[in-house]
Amino acid sequence: MTNNPDVLFFDDFDTADLNRQVWNVEVTGEVHNHEQQAYIDSPDTVYLTQTEPGAKGALVLQAHHRPGFCSPQGARFDFVSGRIDTRNKLTFCHGRASARLKIPAGAGIWPAFWALGVAGAWPTRGEIDIMEAVGEPDWISAAVHGPGYSGEAALVNKYYFQPPNCATEWHVYAADCTPEGLFFFVDERLIYRITRPMVRFFGEWPFDAEKYLILNLALGGTYPFKTHGVGAPYYGLPDETVQTIRNTPVRLLVDWVKITAL
Repeated sequence: MTNNPDVLFFDDFDTADLNRQVWNVEVTGEVHNHEQQAYIDSPDTVYLTQTEPGAKGALVLQAHHRPGFCSPQGARFDFVSGRIDTRNKLTFCHGRASARLKIPAGAGIWPAFWALGVAGAWPTRGEIDIMEAVGEPDWISAAVHGPGYSGEAALVNKYYFQPPNCATEWHVYAADCTPEGLFFFVDERLIYRITRPMVRFFGEWPFDAEKYLILNLALGGTYPFKTHGVGAPYYGLPDETVQTIRNTPVRLLVDWVKITAL
């Protein structure tokens, strides 16, 4: 923990169990973006580790091949994974949201760190994608969605890592949420600036409102499909990645998450 008064929230996951006074563990209901996994509340998919190199303690969201898994709604999936959020427990309006993450490799593996507005339906509530990746080794993306600029029409930018750096190493991802704009950073390098006039050209600005944080590890779906063009054996998830999930740990590692006043 920290005594810095500018730090509004900090979790370094250096405990035995996930702090469920702050974090919810998602259980799949409605599936979005044609993703191929079910989110479950299980120590197989959401757990803490004290042994990960490069992090004192770490949250792990891990994917597994589990053919024929049946969700509480009766939907069947061949993969399970983890997703957590702070909905109804921790929100912020303006400030910096940041996290130190290590993302997995593999085409179609879709980790994300993002924020979603509390009130209203999507996309009018506003979505801020601080970090998304779909298995490309050299880039991540940052984006916002809102009324008039959502889905394929989102405001989005890719950040390309320069060798010897790559996307699958430890990096700090952050977004500054201000009344004037949204500013995205990788390792303190500004990678994207979205101003209020940029957004208002397309639609309303919904980002001066309370929002909560989300971390998840998705598999397949629309974003991977439109990047790699793979529709089989699973939508957005090629066989090579399926074999990787079967044979090796595919994990999103989270060293810490922080919200800081600006």
